[in-house]
Amino acid sequence: MSLNLHINLASEPFHKDRPILVASAGVALALVALLAVLIHLGMAERQDMADTRAAVGRLETQLRRLNAEEARLSATLQKPENTDVLERAIFLNALLQRKGISWTKIFADLESVMPYDVRLISVRPTVTARNDIVLDMLVGAQSSEPVLKMLMELEGSPLFGQTALLSWIPPSQSDPLFKYRLTVNYAQKL
Repeated sequence: MSLNLHINLASEPFHKDRPILVASAGVALALVALLAVLIHLGMAERQDMADTRAAVGRLETQLRRLNAEEARLSATLQKPENTDVLERAIFLNALLQRKGISWTKIFADLESVMPYDVRLISVRPTVTARNDIVLDMLVGAQSSEPVLKMLMELEGSPLFGQTALLSWIPPSQSDPLFKYRLTVNYAQKL
């Protein structure tokens, strides 16, 4: 019987560290490359930010110049000798805006969303300060279900927007219709 004993007489045992050192060196090189890429991206971002700041500065300068020009023109229009011209210009602009609304298009678009048993009693388009068109309508029906269906059709249509039911009147002896007053945003462009 032979006994094989391995005895290491060195003061420190032998370790196979070379693969670990090579892998560590590879990871270190990868991290250095990643650091270089991040530094490059950071510098590019800094340059983009400088370009953006310069563009914003140019736009702010242009805005200040336009505001000064607007103030100068407004002061000219506010002079007492120009008030008649200003009032006439405002009046003509309002007329042109109202003339820009197509009644034919309004009725064609309303026809696409109104059920057959809802009667359009009156419609009045108005233009808001943001140049949006709002229709103030009075509709009537024998019952409330067709009007509710019309409201859902209006809100689901891309031609119309938010709808608000303002009031309703029940039928009377002389008028057998339920009457509903509502407003709806309209997407017709001026």
